[in-house]
Amino acid sequence: MALESIVRADRANNEVDDRDFTSLRPKSFAEYIGQRELIDNLKIAVQAARERGEPLDHLLFHGPPGLGKTTLAYVIAEEMEADIVCTSGPALERPADLVGILTNLKRGDVLFIDEIHRLPRIVEEYIYPAMEDFEIDMVIDPGPHARTVKLELSHFTIVGATTRAGLITGPLRDRFGFSLHLEFYNVKDLRTIISRSAGILSTAITGEGSESIAFRSRGTPRIANRLLKRTRDYAQVMRRDAIDEITAIEAMDINGVDEAGLDRLDRNYLNVIIKQYGGGPVGVSAIAATLNEERDTLIDVVEPFLLARGFLNRTSRGRVATAHACRHLGFTRAGQKELPL
Repeated sequence: MALESIVRADRANNEVDDRDFTSLRPKSFAEYIGQRELIDNLKIAVQAARERGEPLDHLLFHGPPGLGKTTLAYVIAEEMEADIVCTSGPALERPADLVGILTNLKRGDVLFIDEIHRLPRIVEEYIYPAMEDFEIDMVIDPGPHARTVKLELSHFTIVGATTRAGLITGPLRDRFGFSLHLEFYNVKDLRTIISRSAGILSTAITGEGSESIAFRSRGTPRIANRLLKRTRDYAQVMRRDAIDEITAIEAMDINGVDEAGLDRLDRNYLNVIIKQYGGGPVGVSAIAATLNEERDTLIDVVEPFLLARGFLNRTSRGRVATAHACRHLGFTRAGQKELPL
């Protein structure tokens, strides 16, 4: 069977794969791996709120995609023994959309708003009194006979998640009791996550196999789980008894993920800067146009990892590929490919 027949997982498959990860999500703080300082702070806040018999204060999680913001919202709801309602900023197009959700929340319920930085301004104005005073003023019969009706709300907790904390307005940010940043995971924690997920998936994996996947997971649990599933597929088709180091490396190579965790889009991004723009500086809009990719995709998905691993510098004049990026891609200097010996 040709290797090309193996199902490949590129970024285009992200949303499809994410629906399968519900079973892999930790359900409690005890099961959650990594982000120890953040988890310790949340444990204190949750315990204090439960001892007082009060809903938890509003929380804002920010950081690159795939680090566990949605998972933490579910964990918090579970720890608070509360129901959770999930929505997103773009889905709340009108104030009526928000009001319909808020008026149906029970005391202590968790409202999770993903991409909260994309809330329309008119909806955001309605959420301020809801977060502070647990009430909303609704205008009835607009026009000369307009009147305002005050709706009392049950005390609830909003958990907001964003990859672009800088786009959240000051008034909205100030209404969160906690603003917590999620960091990229280290290889040790990713190994533990991969081993746990392999057990849930009934997949045999060695320590070397889990470490090989962890090294190429971009410090992100979502990617680690996705690569584990692709490696499981490869091991099954190749009739391997377990995912060992060789199997993991072969599967990652097929999926276009190199030893540093860079995939095709990462390498294309850096190649454009180095080869077409002499290493930079170059604006992200020019890079997006050259790659025919969305600008926000590059900013939210590609750049955080490249910046964290020293492949990219972001300056006031634009993006610059580092010497580390040039060496990794085989360039002796910007724009000049290293000659084979």
